Amino acid sequence: MTTTTSKIQPKKPYRGPPMEGFMASWYAKITKSDRHHERAVEVASRVPAGGSILEVAPGPGYFAIELAKLGNYRVSGLDVSKAFVRIASENARAAGVKVEFKQGDAAHLPYPERSFDFVACTAAFKNFSDPQGALAEIYRVLKPGGHASIVDLRKDASREEIRQMIDEMHLSAVSALWTRLTFRFFLLKNAYEKQAIEKLAADSPFRGCELANEGIQFDLRLAKN
Repeated sequence: MTTTTSKIQPKKPYRGPPMEGFMASWYAKITKSDRHHERAVEVASRVPAGGSILEVAPGPGYFAIELAKLGNYRVSGLDVSKAFVRIASENARAAGVKVEFKQGDAAHLPYPERSFDFVACTAAFKNFSDPQGALAEIYRVLKPGGHASIVDLRKDASREEIRQMIDEMHLSAVSALWTRLTFRFFLLKNAYEKQAIEKLAADSPFRGCELANEGIQFDLRLAKN
């Protein structure tokens, strides 16, 4: 009798479209805006002077770079995409700020326990194949009394809300069409409903959360006691 065995495939760290090469360059082009500065100012108000901040999935690094511009913060970023690590590092050098970008998996953060005062993640959490692992790792690397903010697309965001947001980005006709298709066939498919994201937080080491809506996104706020 012949038997066959199959190897267990390693879990893919990212469920979205691969952000390498052209896709990474395209994303970097369409996501550069003033909103990164606005969010950086809001987050900085919640971090002590000289504090340490980690951005998980920083993409082109715009938000992390804006944070570094604001004051005496130690800013780091970790992304699964090698292309984004390269692009973000180049952007930081061009901006004249020091931000350490590394390549890695959100569910296996390459940092010691209690390393950061704040952890941020924007527009990427829905694509994590191991969200519970990511939350546990965020909790682990936070200092006691530290906070985290996960901002991402709402599952119930309407087509009109998404259309308006894309219009405000002032993209070319081709980029606008591609962005609408990306929302329709990738982003909304992976987005979380309110009850699902609240349950993930409740089942994590954080044991709960605060959840607020911000346009087509939610802001999941977490605290480590």
